[in-house]
Amino acid sequence: MTIRARLTFWYAGIMFASLVAMGALSYRHFVTIPAHRAKHGGESADEVADMAMDFREVAQIVLWSGAPALLLALGGGWWLTRKALAPVAALTQAAGRINEQSLHQQLPRSGNGDELDQLTEVFNGMTARLDGSFQRVRQFTLHASHELKTPLTVIRGELESALREEKSGAPPHPGRLLSQIDEIDRLTRIVDGLTLLTKADAGQVALHREPVQLDELVRESYADANILAQPSGVRVSLSDCQPAAILGDRHRLRQLLLNLNDNAVKYNQPGGTVAISLTRAGAAAELRIANTGPGLAAELQPRVFERFFRGDASHNRAVEGCGLGLSIAQWIVHAHGGTIQFVSQPNQLTTVTVRLPIARPA
Repeated sequence: MTIRARLTFWYAGIMFASLVAMGALSYRHFVTIPAHRAKHGGESADEVADMAMDFREVAQIVLWSGAPALLLALGGGWWLTRKALAPVAALTQAAGRINEQSLHQQLPRSGNGDELDQLTEVFNGMTARLDGSFQRVRQFTLHASHELKTPLTVIRGELESALREEKSGAPPHPGRLLSQIDEIDRLTRIVDGLTLLTKADAGQVALHREPVQLDELVRESYADANILAQPSGVRVSLSDCQPAAILGDRHRLRQLLLNLNDNAVKYNQPGGTVAISLTRAGAAAELRIANTGPGLAAELQPRVFERFFRGDASHNRAVEGCGLGLSIAQWIVHAHGGTIQFVSQPNQLTTVTVRLPIARPA
């Protein structure tokens, strides 16, 4: 049964109950009370007779006056209910036409600010969020397939070359096996990164929290960054490293520092610099890693934490990586209750700032 029919029946029931009550009260006033007065005295017989009415007269009054009122109320109630629920029917039809291809379309709003208008606004917000999620899934699938396709293509080419050499009797080329191992390592890193982020999205990654001296981890990562920077001649400096104890997962924090330092070295110019500092800012430990790389345009900076995002495809083809480092870094920071910020001035300085809450003393 529709809402319109239920409301109409409820309205009719209330009207019928009202008519019954009106009839009962009229019968009591015009029949029962005069009879009681006539029986116990107090008024003359003629006065009582004038006031008295029998049950048939009361029924006629209720019937001839109440029935038209009841019919009019039913018709008016049906019309008012239909008019009031017309936006619901329109909203239902419009929502029924929405699919994954039309999530960007907004449902029409009445603009009168009532509950249905607010419901339409909430529904439009929900479809907008769903549309954004579908777009991100499509982009993620496209980027993931592209990143996986490249090493697979290289491995296939190397294997085909090895088969041709074997058929021709040529000696095997050892460098080709090393190339295949490198591409397999790249595939492994991509799959491991995707697995970690997928589990993190599902809440299946548990952090083993313990008191950690962040300054010690920063000094260790500084030594690792110097090793990574040697082939390209990048100079790494640790300007400040104040003591800071936080409550976190030591393994994930080391992974965070490694990803950030690795990016600062890779996306740098030959002979450039990387400046690392750790200071205390109120109740937070503030880590800054700045490099002198080519930087990123302002309109692209909000996308740096997207998975598989590459700011300059032509430049990044020569840079080893899979585009998941900053995404993993962002998850680690957020999982520890901190914030991460990326600011870049093209061809000047690119700075990543991480703030993590300092552990309260026991």
